[in-house]
Amino acid sequence: MRVLVTGSSGLIGQALCSYLTEAEHQVVRAVRRPIRPDEFAVRWDPEAGTMDAGELEGVDAVVNLAGAGIGDNRWSEARRRVLVESRTRSTALLAAVLSGLDRKPRVLLSASAIGIYGQRADEVLTEQSSPGSDFLASLCVRWENETALAAEAGIRVVCARTGLVLSRHGGALDKLLPLFKFGLGGKLGSGAQWWSWITLEDQIRALAWLLENDVQGPVNLTAPNPVTNREFTQVLSTVLSRPAWLSVPRFGPRLLLGSELADALLFTSARVLPSVLESSGFAFSHATLGEGLRHVLHPPAP
Repeated sequence: MRVLVTGSSGLIGQALCSYLTEAEHQVVRAVRRPIRPDEFAVRWDPEAGTMDAGELEGVDAVVNLAGAGIGDNRWSEARRRVLVESRTRSTALLAAVLSGLDRKPRVLLSASAIGIYGQRADEVLTEQSSPGSDFLASLCVRWENETALAAEAGIRVVCARTGLVLSRHGGALDKLLPLFKFGLGGKLGSGAQWWSWITLEDQIRALAWLLENDVQGPVNLTAPNPVTNREFTQVLSTVLSRPAWLSVPRFGPRLLLGSELADALLFTSARVLPSVLESSGFAFSHATLGEGLRHVLHPPAP
């Protein structure tokens, strides 16, 4: 396949491009910088709404991972606009360009997040569950809605609702590891909030699966066994052979990150199940947190 990837410089984007290349697909990156002579890439500018449609003729699939980092900065009003517009403008531009092609791609796989469900306590959530009402939930709803034009043009559209991605090279786990390694880890607040996680390896395998298999609409990209933050803390401390007796009060992360961002990243409870992914036949390599953390932190020798 010839696969166009936006957001290819991020944690998931880099891993996906490597995976697809090793599987002998041709990866074409959408970039804003000048294109080097030795790379397959196309120029685009979501802010200006420009992209050369001619460069996309004959692309078989598109993976849209573009968007400013949710946890990179405090959520000021200006930052909220950046988070929304970096997702909605890029997705709208892609959908418009793809829908007008003579040779349309078979599939548009567009990123989303389980933040669409909002704060749900112990409720079990599937793709059929209603959206939440907070900022992150409304952002995800708008993000997914921007794919409508591509779907109307007959392109198979998948909205990949990603959970907490476990990796040593980025994301939440990477930030937690130094504290746990020094014996300073602990549950966050009450620890009762549900964390729905997935290893980076399963995340990439799932994205590749969705490119090849006839699935459409929203798909939760989370492992089948979500855990509470309390359980996450216990399993991580066991895998690292480090104590984790502390309890981090809610006001600490709120002071560091701002209350809205801290609540969204650390204290929101979303017990999400990958119903559509499993029913399509996808098999997880790491279905339990212990398996996942051991793989990520103590990978087998190549």
